[in-house]
Amino acid sequence: MGPRGTPPGEAMNDNRPAGYDPYAFEPFAVTVDLAVFTVRESRLHVLLVERGQEPYRGAWALPGGFLLPRESAESAARRELAEETGLTEQTAADLHLEQLRTYSDPDRDPRMRVVSVAYTALVPDLPEPRGGGDAARARWTPLASAARLAFDHDTILADAHSRIGAKLEYTCLATAFCPREFTLGELQQVYETVWGVELDRPNFRRKVLATPGFVEAVEGEPRRTGGRGKPAALYRAGVASALHPPLLRPEGRQQT
Repeated sequence: MGPRGTPPGEAMNDNRPAGYDPYAFEPFAVTVDLAVFTVRESRLHVLLVERGQEPYRGAWALPGGFLLPRESAESAARRELAEETGLTEQTAADLHLEQLRTYSDPDRDPRMRVVSVAYTALVPDLPEPRGGGDAARARWTPLASAARLAFDHDTILADAHSRIGAKLEYTCLATAFCPREFTLGELQQVYETVWGVELDRPNFRRKVLATPGFVEAVEGEPRRTGGRGKPAALYRAGVASALHPPLLRPEGRQQT
């Protein structure tokens, strides 16, 4: 052992205050957990992985893992997303990812004291993922069927769902669920799926098109959406990030 608190082979930090001993504190680990949502078959789905190791071997959980020594939490989140789902690093880097909150209950992990920085991601419908890293497999699961998850992931998932529902009211985040080019009907389906409500089509269309920078029309042929009506015009995400005025969810019109 070198100078007090310094393991062999580790150089002293010249910027460390005199007498400061970082090893006087009980060590703990930092992880990232990810609540990744998509809309599939008109239902909100979440990405889950089956744990391939203890604790909770065989249980379903949110994807995530430990931070590396010289890694930021966001970098770890994108790395884990690629490793545990089989998504390419480029796909993971392009996804909308935002920090949710920190979970620090002392007993949340049976291995040791583990603090988790949780993130939520919104993605368009992607192919079925495959497990990687310490995940046996991965799958898209309807949100209504995602329960009894490992660790405190049920709480993280509920918090993430609440966050995205609120953010859809005052940001343009809904377009992150859509493909690069989408119809207003597909955009409306995102709101209805996340909020669990039915929206009036003409009113929704009017509000979207009246909001500067929300969507931009795509030149070219409209897309036929499968109905008997005429093909629908295509749009892409606009330059705005916030909605003015906000697009508030209606009350008393829950889907049946």
